[in-house]
Amino acid sequence: MTDKMLIPSVEERIGSLIEVTRRNLKEHGIAGERLRPTVTLTREYGCQGYPVAVQLQAALEKRTGAPWLVMDRALLEAVAQDHRVSEEILANIGSRHRFLDDMLSTFTPRWKSDKDYYRLLARQILALAQEGNVILVGRGAAILTQEMTHCFHFRIVAPIDFKIKSVMARTKLPSHEAQDLISDRQGQRDAFLKDFLGRDIADPTLYHLVFNNARCTAGQIVSLMTHVMFPKEG
Repeated sequence: MTDKMLIPSVEERIGSLIEVTRRNLKEHGIAGERLRPTVTLTREYGCQGYPVAVQLQAALEKRTGAPWLVMDRALLEAVAQDHRVSEEILANIGSRHRFLDDMLSTFTPRWKSDKDYYRLLARQILALAQEGNVILVGRGAAILTQEMTHCFHFRIVAPIDFKIKSVMARTKLPSHEAQDLISDRQGQRDAFLKDFLGRDIADPTLYHLVFNNARCTAGQIVSLMTHVMFPKEG
C-alpha cells in the first residue's frame, strides 16, 4: 500500500483549502485580528506523519470550533502548479506580501535563482502559516516559520527498525530495499533544506516537542501536542 492510497485525493482537499481561506478573509479581514495558531509537523522518513496530522486536525477542530487544514507535500505542490488556486491563497494575505518578502530575504540567496519552485512553495507556506488554523507537514515549514510566535513546531522520529517495518508495510519492499529507500529519501530531504534554508531540520531546538514514534501512538502524540498548544485548558 502506497502513501497515495492512505491520503485523500488532492482534488478533494483543494476545495476545502479554498473554502477555508475565503472564510478566514471574510470573517477576520486582512489585518488587526488575533493570530490563530499554526502547527508545523516534520518527521523522519518512515514515521507516521499524515495519520498524526489527520488526528490532530480533528482534535483541533473539536477544541477550537473552527476548520483546520492539513497541508502536506502533495497539496502544496498541487497549489503551486495551479495558478488559479495559488493566486486565491496569496490574495488573502494582501499587505502581508512585504512581510513574506522580508522573511524570505533572510535565507540564502542561492534559492532565489536556482530554486524558484521551492521559493513559490515557501511563499505559500508562509502565507498559510500567517493565516493560522493550518497544519503544515514537511517542506521545511518548521524552519521557515521559526520567527512566527503563534506557530507550534513538532517532530516525529523513530529507530531504524520501526521505520523499516513501516515502509515495508506501505510499499511491500523487502527489508534491505526499504532501508535503502529510507536512507536515500531522508538524506535528500535533509541536504536540500540545509543547503537552501541554512539549518538542520533535525535540530531539536527548532521544536516544542520531539516524539519517538516507536514509543508513542498517534493518539498519544496528538494529546501531548494539544496540551502544549492549550496548556491552560488541560
